[in-house]
Amino acid sequence: MMQMSEYKVVPQNAPQDDTVVRQPQAVNPGNNANGGGAENWMSIPVGMPNCPQGLEYLTALDQLLVSQKIEKLELITGFETKNRFKVKNSLGQNVYFAYEESDCCTRNMLGRSRPFEMKILDNFQNEVLHLYRPFKCDILCCFPSCMNAVEVSAPPGQVIGSVEQVCTFLRPKFNIKNTFGDVVLQIEGPLCPCKCFSDTNFKVLSANNEEIGKISKQWSGLGRELFTDADYFSVTFPLNLDVRMKALVFAALFLIDAVYYEQ
Repeated sequence: MMQMSEYKVVPQNAPQDDTVVRQPQAVNPGNNANGGGAENWMSIPVGMPNCPQGLEYLTALDQLLVSQKIEKLELITGFETKNRFKVKNSLGQNVYFAYEESDCCTRNMLGRSRPFEMKILDNFQNEVLHLYRPFKCDILCCFPSCMNAVEVSAPPGQVIGSVEQVCTFLRPKFNIKNTFGDVVLQIEGPLCPCKCFSDTNFKVLSANNEEIGKISKQWSGLGRELFTDADYFSVTFPLNLDVRMKALVFAALFLIDAVYYEQ
């Protein structure tokens, strides 16, 4: 049986000063010179040593809210378009923007089995996270070639780990591995990952099988659920969890969406 490695946390006695932002602060809309319609981006925390560039935002957060954009062409014609997502903090401030890179044929012929790359950008349009999901046959089996996975890089080109589906016949399960291939966290879903009229929660578990966070697919209303595959998600994790582990949990959200909710 594969041994899990304990996840890492940021030391609680780390020095703090005025340059370190631990939690996002509320912004007064009246101070927005562009009015209420302007995009409100979270201020980037600074002074974070040993942190991949662009992931500094995650050091100050314990929750992310992810909303998939409704594509009008897809809604009207059923033609599968590239997925796009907005990522916000609990105050509604923009943190990242994510978009899929894939070709038209694979999206519409292979559906949720398609290979794709997901690029996550910060407010400076810099790519801070890169996800690669290879093609996996859409068959309910336990052959290694059918197990879904994503490789995660931060910055692009520097792999920090992966999220890999585990062969189970009951609850959905995923392993989160670090750059050395060690299992550091696990994700366990419900018996039925497709619920109506309620949220669906995937638990994030530590090496001690303790729940330390969750990925939730939120019920978005009957109309949106029936006629689109544009979903709402939230992801929570400990504030002091290592920033790379936070990034991997965040990346797991996109794999879960592709496997269970891209219909």
